[in-house]
Amino acid sequence: MRLKSLALGAVLGCLCLSAVSAQEEPQVVRQNQMKAIGQSMGALGAIAKGEKPYDAAVVQTALETIGTNAKAFPDQFPAGSESGSETEAAPAVWEKMDEFRAKSEKLAAEADKLLASVPADQAGVGAAMKALGATCGDCHETYRLKR
Repeated sequence: MRLKSLALGAVLGCLCLSAVSAQEEPQVVRQNQMKAIGQSMGALGAIAKGEKPYDAAVVQTALETIGTNAKAFPDQFPAGSESGSETEAAPAVWEKMDEFRAKSEKLAAEADKLLASVPADQAGVGAAMKALGATCGDCHETYRLKR
């Protein structure tokens, strides 16, 4: 009986979380994805600068987060989500969606490539930051509003 109660509780909890997630506006979802990428880049940057010691698990988690979010990111820009929730998305996202998607895929591919051979030291993380940062900066120049 107790096992059934626990299982039922877990199922209901998942359903409630799914309902909450489904209600989130795409602007909020994409902002959260960008925050996660930014935090991951920050973690990598701290290692690259020597502010934090090299930690392979931190590097791997950061690269996984960047890759996962970059793959899902373009799907969070449906028509009608051009404004609201203090979005910083530029109109160019919707005007050049194929190009935008390709740049997001490029970031994901770069993260996946680095993940396949996780940088082994501070210098490697610095090189990874340069590769990822160039892709991030290129996209931000065109597809993010300057505030």
